[in-house]
Amino acid sequence: MTVGPLEYIVIGFPDVNVDGSVAAEIAAVVESGTIRIVDLVAIAKDDAGEVVIAELDTKDDPRYAGFAALLTNRVGLFTAEDLLEIAAGIPERTGALVVLFEHAWAVGIKEALAAKGAVLLARATVPPEVLEEVAEELEAAEEQALLA
Repeated sequence: MTVGPLEYIVIGFPDVNVDGSVAAEIAAVVESGTIRIVDLVAIAKDDAGEVVIAELDTKDDPRYAGFAALLTNRVGLFTAEDLLEIAAGIPERTGALVVLFEHAWAVGIKEALAAKGAVLLARATVPPEVLEEVAEELEAAEEQALLA
């Protein structure tokens, strides 16, 4: 079985308030086949820096009910060490949702490359700050075009 590239994101919530509010949007990209959830974990860090880690598939907490459908194919690849390392970067009084996902859209491309003996030579993620700068530049260019 071909596996697409794996990536994880850490979504921060103020006041340690991780809940299912983003579950519907994550579910939409799962249902479209764009990504597949591999692991999904909640982390909370209190004022004193104490960390609580919760695997969402083991919780009956109603705040996490929106994630239940996303956990059907969960593999659970994060180790305790991985999660503690991620937690170290989370600010105090913050809750976080850690999402490990497979880029399911890339599986067919990966198979096509392998069939031709081709390999991926480079891959990078553009930082959000750069994307914001580009968006601002595009917005300014659109405004200029409207004024012209």
